Amino acid sequence: MSFAFPAPGIAGVPVACRGGYLRGMTVQDEIFDRLARSAFRSRFRLGPKERAYADAKGRETIAAHARDFIAARLAPAELPNDGRQTPMRGHPVFLAQHATACCCRSCLQKWHRIPKGRMLSAEEQAWIADLLMRWIDREMGLPSPPGGGVE
Repeated sequence: MSFAFPAPGIAGVPVACRGGYLRGMTVQDEIFDRLARSAFRSRFRLGPKERAYADAKGRETIAAHARDFIAARLAPAELPNDGRQTPMRGHPVFLAQHATACCCRSCLQKWHRIPKGRMLSAEEQAWIADLLMRWIDREMGLPSPPGGGVE
């Protein structure tokens, strides 16, 4: 059974596997499994500077940055610099965007089936922010908050 990504608003819903039974995975678990099989996506890790920054700022501030970056750099329908708007280093959210294929509208379309050429909905923006924060939580060795990663 194939599963269409993303599934905004249902991050905690189990995903059906090929055999037709539930294996207890969430949509985001399935996405992380797919990303782990990508040589490019799986090489991203938080370095010492990004870890120190995340520790100093705290999870709530990093989550606010994620929401702001998404609203400014991904949400608009048309982005003249699509594919080049997200730096490869310098902020934990930037690394998370590349690691989760949420760095540009082309990657959102390819990996998560979120079409280009239209504004991202508030629900899609929240779903992306949650995915980014779950990746950062994993990198920091922290459990994600139950019921979602972004307040």
